[in-house]
Amino acid sequence: MPLFKRKPFGLAEPPEDLDPNDLVYQVRFTKEIFRDYQEYLNRINLYRQRVWMCKCTGKTNMTFEEALVSEKHASRKVQDLPKEVVEPALRMIQFSMLSLKDLADVIAKKLQKDLFVGAQLYGRKEGGLYPCKVLKVVENGVKETEYEVAWVDKNREMTENAELHGEDLVWKKTPFSRRILKSFIREATCRSIPWVLHENLAQKHGITTDLPLELRSRYFFRDGQLVNRIKKRKNENGKNEELVKYPIDDLLVQPGPDDPLFTDRPSPSRDFSVPMDCVGDLLMVWEFCSSFSRLLHLWPFSLEDFENALCHKDSNLVLIAETHSALLRLLMKDGGEYSLALKNKKRKPKITLITWTEYICDFLEMINITKLSSYLTTIKRGHYGLLDINAKLGVLHELVGHALETDLIRGKLDELIEQRQELGAIRRGEALEFARKRREEKELLKGESGANGLMKENSPESTGSNPHIAETGNPIIETADMVKETSSSRESNDFNNRMQFDCPSKNTENKQMDSKVHAANVTNSYEKDAQRQLTGDKKDAEEKKSKEKREQRRDYFEREMEKRSIRTNPLGKDRDYNRYWWFRRDGRIFVESSDTKQWGYYSTKEEVDALIGSLNCKGERERALHKQLEKLYSKICMELQKRSKDLAHKIALEEAVLRRSTRVRAPPRENPANAFLRRVGNFKLIYVYFYGMYGGLDSGHWLKKDLEALGWSCFDPFILFVTSNR
Repeated sequence: MPLFKRKPFGLAEPPEDLDPNDLVYQVRFTKEIFRDYQEYLNRINLYRQRVWMCKCTGKTNMTFEEALVSEKHASRKVQDLPKEVVEPALRMIQFSMLSLKDLADVIAKKLQKDLFVGAQLYGRKEGGLYPCKVLKVVENGVKETEYEVAWVDKNREMTENAELHGEDLVWKKTPFSRRILKSFIREATCRSIPWVLHENLAQKHGITTDLPLELRSRYFFRDGQLVNRIKKRKNENGKNEELVKYPIDDLLVQPGPDDPLFTDRPSPSRDFSVPMDCVGDLLMVWEFCSSFSRLLHLWPFSLEDFENALCHKDSNLVLIAETHSALLRLLMKDGGEYSLALKNKKRKPKITLITWTEYICDFLEMINITKLSSYLTTIKRGHYGLLDINAKLGVLHELVGHALETDLIRGKLDELIEQRQELGAIRRGEALEFARKRREEKELLKGESGANGLMKENSPESTGSNPHIAETGNPIIETADMVKETSSSRESNDFNNRMQFDCPSKNTENKQMDSKVHAANVTNSYEKDAQRQLTGDKKDAEEKKSKEKREQRRDYFEREMEKRSIRTNPLGKDRDYNRYWWFRRDGRIFVESSDTKQWGYYSTKEEVDALIGSLNCKGERERALHKQLEKLYSKICMELQKRSKDLAHKIALEEAVLRRSTRVRAPPRENPANAFLRRVGNFKLIYVYFYGMYGGLDSGHWLKKDLEALGWSCFDPFILFVTSNR
């Protein structure tokens, strides 16, 4: 059975009181049965994670099914071991304290020396090696063991028998490798160091299961398992408790005296305009349209505008029409089933604000889903806005699902993946180049330090009173003149004394010269120290500049990777398996319950701080969530502050309109929630574009003030595009 994080993993017990007619969920490769779909899904997701280890081969980073297949292959190889080898190997394994590698080496050496009946090897005969097969082990008392063998010819037939000593028999290729022995050891044992055989396997081969005397002081059996006599500590109440290594499963975490002060987790806001069971589809459709807005030729819109537009009863809202039309145009460009259906109905390739619902009906007829087909009559009558929210999101959900299968979207995803791989390769190359330069600098500094040490040994301070070392600068080589001078020093002593007595002025001059040389040396040392300090300051400045440059490059790679994001993953889960999502284009942190039935969100920095402070890092899930929130904390706060400023700015503008002079009639106040109604769509712009060229408007005098007079915003990018081409 595969190991979960190097530990045994127990399968789920079948449900009690299971009726044969009950509908259940079964895992294909473990035959586990679940009544609840969420439990089944959690177990499947666990099996798909790469946290499993093959018990026989020791391979890690595998899924459960991959580890299971690996164990089956390894067990087949282990079964090929000769039966005569199994029992001696098991006796050496039982209660051994060696590591896996050492134990496999010991078994291999032992089995290579002790030959067994049926072993096929090579024997020495007439000065050469010939294939043979062991037929019988012959024991001749005190003498060495002999083996009766049969010589094997080229056709693998036994010709004649002979008796050979063990030294005359040679393995050309052992029937087992160390890898197979390791797999055999893992498969035959239920515990490592000391290695303990499975009870039924030990009984089958007559191997004792009693602990050796030297191990009884450290281990003991409890409930059929070998337990280590670990040290236990006593708490203040005198109860024994085992040391716990964190992080562990969040549901097993108990409050402790060393825990920090956790804040109360804030309750998320749930004031959605759409029903609670539609929030997931709402976020999915909006995130898809925002991520592929350029490919869809769709100007991005906020989540609030999209939510309010879906809840509005108007059937020809520009935002809704644009969204559906962009997805339908993508299906038409793909040339798939939908495009063929339109050709059969002889539809025009251009979708307008008036005819977009007809193309929706064609799509619903093509997919032929019973639940959605029941809304065809209402849509054909022109009452799309009167549909239920579930129906609107159901149609959009199917459109997005078919859009993901188009070649355009798949090609875009492949392009993003290639760009991410290129960025990753550039980042790895820069990291390797930086590491190479650092190694070269260290080697250079090491060489300079060695040279400086040698110069220091040869300096006047280190030579001391030795005149020869001071003059020559070489403390190792001693010339013949130096030896001769030393031997004749006594003979010339009187002469030197007389010279000093007769010439006192020369001694004074020598002392003055020595003081000048000493002063020059001190000055040079000060200059060298100043130069060294200047060089050190320059190096520190260069290192600081290099560090800033590396940080800028790292931020650049993170931004580019974020631009080429392929999918949005949850930030993590809390102890109750609630998922936390963050969408950069919205700023809020959304909370999804474990059963996906409840949704909420946090929209302020204070709520995010309280959420982070409530997470217990002793648990595995909350530890990972805390790490991810800390990593993205600055970006999340920046987006939330930007969102708050935008809302405050809108409110301030509306209040400023109401505070105008009473002599000027103020326009009615516009609700920010109805901003989606003022959206200028592609249809209106295209109509005005053609009207200006071929109609009554003079395109040469089409200026921004004329557009403002028509009620359009000049900051709309489509308006700027049109005006720039006039």
